[in-house]
Amino acid sequence: MAFDYDLFVIGAGPGGLAAAKGAASYGVRVAVAEQENIGGTCVNRGCIPKKLIVYAGDFAKDNQMAHYYGWSECQRYFDWTLFMKSVHQHLEHINHSYYQQLQTAGVELIRERAIFVDAHTLDVNGRKVTADKILIAVGCLPAKPKIPGIEYAITSREMFHLPYLPKRLVIIGGGYIGTEFSSVMHAFGCEVTAIEKDAMILSGFDDDIRSGVQQGLSKRGIRFFTNSTVREITLSDDGLLLTTTGEFQETIATDTILIATGYTPNTKNLGLEKAKVELDKQGAIAVDAYNRTTQENIFAVGDCINRVQLTPVAKAEGIAFAHRVFGNKPQQIEYDYIPSAVFSRPEAAGVGMTEAKAREKFGESVKSYCHHFRPLLYQLTEDNEQATIKLVVNNDSQQVVGAHMVGEHAADIIQSLGVAIRQGITKQKLDETIGIHPTIAEEFLSLD
Repeated sequence: MAFDYDLFVIGAGPGGLAAAKGAASYGVRVAVAEQENIGGTCVNRGCIPKKLIVYAGDFAKDNQMAHYYGWSECQRYFDWTLFMKSVHQHLEHINHSYYQQLQTAGVELIRERAIFVDAHTLDVNGRKVTADKILIAVGCLPAKPKIPGIEYAITSREMFHLPYLPKRLVIIGGGYIGTEFSSVMHAFGCEVTAIEKDAMILSGFDDDIRSGVQQGLSKRGIRFFTNSTVREITLSDDGLLLTTTGEFQETIATDTILIATGYTPNTKNLGLEKAKVELDKQGAIAVDAYNRTTQENIFAVGDCINRVQLTPVAKAEGIAFAHRVFGNKPQQIEYDYIPSAVFSRPEAAGVGMTEAKAREKFGESVKSYCHHFRPLLYQLTEDNEQATIKLVVNNDSQQVVGAHMVGEHAADIIQSLGVAIRQGITKQKLDETIGIHPTIAEEFLSLD
């Protein structure tokens, strides 16, 4: 049977783009369907705009510290509208760059929604197209809990389109998205309250890192309602009223409510049942070790599968798919040592096992090295800002199985350590490494 394309990709996020360009490099006919802006969540309403907002918030912190370093105090005004205009102009530039990359690679971009008709056929705005292989890279969507009045709340998608800064903000959810927005919106002068169902924020991170970030944000003035959930949201003359239950039972008046309770795979209304592509219990696309679905010629990568929802992971999966299917180069993704970061202030990052996970696997042979200290940056100030660095070691082999940090440049430091840990570095080898002085990173080389 003659197909219109050798590969048809549904979704132009990081996974879909990487797969499309990788496949095209082998000379096959590739098309990508995307109904929204190119780049997916990360570029348009996630990693990139969020990091730019973090940078904007840093100027407020730097301004507060400047007089300790000899700079005279001055009044500054933050213009949210002007800033967001600059952000969206930058995103448009990235979108255009991606479009040019697809053109250069010879990939056809179809700016429409694609829905399955059968395992080899897609309906693209009423037009039927066929493909030998199909890759699903549709990402995920913010999840909204079933709470009365939830329609009054917004998600991270809408945060980048707020017409003005709210004076009062309540954030439901203490994962990395809720934590990052708590930090940056407070830096802009918002009164922030964060509600988390667990005893600490940042579930999945090492407990010392969770505690360090939460304490750091609390010192800055962010209120945390832990071990608590939201019962209902109502509209009032004073804005929105949010009622909590659990350890904190209060009614909070606020201007804006952000839902940051996680993501759900964007797999509805794709016609997957017509292609006999099965989903797991969480609604994610079920795939094997090589990202193949229950239909032999259909594959899936990125946030729509139930693995690791991170941009670099989706990109790596897309590249591996292209090499494997069209380049005859078998490749699997190693998921054990993937670094992750929280771009709050204080910043946090980790790679490998948490202490708790290591003890589950290795038991009493686990040794933890942890150090809390006041970085040099804050030595001239009255701020008692604390950094935390931590290594988790399998004492039997001396292999470092996890590294975690709270403090300035945590993400960059952990990124570099991640390479060494993935290669099986031992505690002894780290101790023998000579560091750069004075830096925070050197502290990892002298833990005892």
